[in-house]
Amino acid sequence: MSENTVFKLLGRRLRLAVIGGGPGSFIGAMHRQAARLDDRYELVAAALSSDPERSRITGQGIGVAQDRCYPSGQALIDAEAGRPDGAEVIAIMTPNDSHFAFAMQALERGLDVICDKPMTNTLAEAEALHARVQATGLVFCLTHNYTGYPMVRQAKAMVMAGELGEVRLVQVEYVQGGRAKPGPGRRAWKEDPARGGPSLVLGDIGTHAHNLLRFITGLEVDQVAADVGSIVPDRVTHDYAGAMLRMSNGARGSFWVTQAAAGVENGLRIRVSGSKGSLEWHQEHPQVLQFKPLDAPAQVRTPNGPGTLPLAARASRIVAGHPEGFHEAFANLYTDASDAIAARRSGQTADPLSLFFPNATDGLQGIRFVAAAVRSSQTNGAWTALSTL
Repeated sequence: MSENTVFKLLGRRLRLAVIGGGPGSFIGAMHRQAARLDDRYELVAAALSSDPERSRITGQGIGVAQDRCYPSGQALIDAEAGRPDGAEVIAIMTPNDSHFAFAMQALERGLDVICDKPMTNTLAEAEALHARVQATGLVFCLTHNYTGYPMVRQAKAMVMAGELGEVRLVQVEYVQGGRAKPGPGRRAWKEDPARGGPSLVLGDIGTHAHNLLRFITGLEVDQVAADVGSIVPDRVTHDYAGAMLRMSNGARGSFWVTQAAAGVENGLRIRVSGSKGSLEWHQEHPQVLQFKPLDAPAQVRTPNGPGTLPLAARASRIVAGHPEGFHEAFANLYTDASDAIAARRSGQTADPLSLFFPNATDGLQGIRFVAAAVRSSQTNGAWTALSTL
């Protein structure tokens, strides 16, 4: 990991406020831990719950001053934007239906944004938010955290360097078993399409798989032929999606995601095949990237091992042979975003290697993919172009 650019440029940590992610939230704790890992942020304000009293109590419980534990996200943004020592960065980890409103409010007050995925629930909101980010020039980081793994970045760097040749085939899957049993899940709001989005499985994990294939290949999905629905009897929300893909360079692809594969934990896996060879990576074994060149023995790449490229080296904090995982990958996005934010706020140019975190364009493309897959499924799997939405 690189030097602390935030201290170098600003002489202090960035002031961070968080909205959402209170009691019982796995992802809320993950955001806060990721922000702390490389010592780039100071947590100064929080609105951790929609219940004002719970927000106050839980905010103080993580070390936030009582007068900066706010009863709502709106109250937090309004108050912090008016303080001379107010938050500079807002991290949003609320239910999906409020991402748009909080992000827009923060941007309008001149605050940089780190937002959990999916960026929004609807395509109209995604387009409006993307336009606002472009107009303000503020930093918007979307936490598709799997792009922070060193070997995912190694894969991207190898594709960029031409080691795979022309990409011809992409296969991506994200398989979980947490919703294999009938009945609702742990978060009631996810069962409501108005809050969780038009497709639970596509918004929850499908956007991760879509983002991963875009990140590594540098290609866009041009058309999709999809089947989206439920495999658990009597379930209303989607727990399965499968699709064939046509990529922007003419490559073909396959995509499938589910949260109802009994016994499976977190099986995110990708294979990219080009004219010169193939790459394979599996999230449950993140230290290993398999490279299978054409007409040559298979190779294994590991973090900071032989053949590590600069983009991957930046993402590792320890020497070869030591494990890193989910926390560190998540923290890489926070750290990259902090470098971009500090550079913007100090009028400097950010290190190009710090600018590979998912942004508003990635978020917009993710929502376009969800909308196209749902529309395709509604027309019996007809090929649907993302550009026509």
